[in-house]
Amino acid sequence: MMKKLFLSFSLLAALIGFNACSTDVELYADYKDIPVIYGLLNATEDTNFVRINRAFSGSNENPINANQVALIADSCNYPGKLKAYIVEYKSSYGNQFTPTGDTLRLDTMTIRDKQEGIFYAPDQKVYFTTDKDKFVNNYGSTNFKYKLYVFKDNDTITAETGIVGGEEFKISTYSLHFTSDPTDNIGKIKFKPADNAVFYDMEFVFNYHDSVIGRPRVDKQVSYSFGAKSIESLNSENGLYYFTYSNNILFNLLEAAIGSDTVYDANHPHVERWFDTHPIEIKLSAGADELYNYIQVNSQSGFSQTVPDYTNVSGGFGVFSSRINITSNAQISQGTQIDLYAKPWGFVQH
Repeated sequence: MMKKLFLSFSLLAALIGFNACSTDVELYADYKDIPVIYGLLNATEDTNFVRINRAFSGSNENPINANQVALIADSCNYPGKLKAYIVEYKSSYGNQFTPTGDTLRLDTMTIRDKQEGIFYAPDQKVYFTTDKDKFVNNYGSTNFKYKLYVFKDNDTITAETGIVGGEEFKISTYSLHFTSDPTDNIGKIKFKPADNAVFYDMEFVFNYHDSVIGRPRVDKQVSYSFGAKSIESLNSENGLYYFTYSNNILFNLLEAAIGSDTVYDANHPHVERWFDTHPIEIKLSAGADELYNYIQVNSQSGFSQTVPDYTNVSGGFGVFSSRINITSNAQISQGTQIDLYAKPWGFVQH
């Protein structure tokens, strides 16, 4: 959940705008506050957060320093608690979306352990809901969407999204193969797609342990990120999509991490290393189109822009979308294990 909040902070920094030459920002000619909203709904999380903040514009005579404003809580937050809630809509057989009657009211809470950075710390005010069971994925000919309403003075700010996820969304690869020999061969990590998802981001982590004889165990890991990819850019077979990886990648990562720290190096005492039965963690994230558009369009525009080129927030800026993360554990093949034991890195069976 905190990662979600930190993502919001980074996106807000891009919205306010940081010019490579100056941090003086002018959004409009006249002084006014601008609603800034960030929320990523996740039906698997116990608590869903929505950031409802404000940015200030200045004038040519009175420019605003974005770095300074971001460090002042009163400049980022609206006073008190705004009226905010999420309404569920449903459409069947392509008909118009209509309210189902389910409404999720957003309350406020304060995060107490935010690390110092661009924005004020350690306290952060956020809006939240714990009614995760109210979020529904599309099924059959019935589609759902969720619309955020925020009321500020006489203004109404809105944004809407579908929910990413579904029972079918899962990782379908349970064993990975790597080789220490140079090769152009590739492996595949397959998964069943999520409802309402238009892009995916995958990472695998190899967890292992080591210890110098007579000393406590140290847990270590190496990882590889595939980066965010649209569903159109991924290949598929038999209803499954997949990311590809080089069969050399694990040994390249370990070579960089372990280096000359071999078993009998004169500069290092005897080191013993080992791994568990399922040492690989596969982490897969799926996101909705609003989030994908926000990342793709605004990242190409750069941080020197005064306002983002894309937002799905009506009456403000930011993004209101949906994302889901899943993790699966996997084995490594017998051939991979044999190659690891043959390396002078001290890997032994436990």
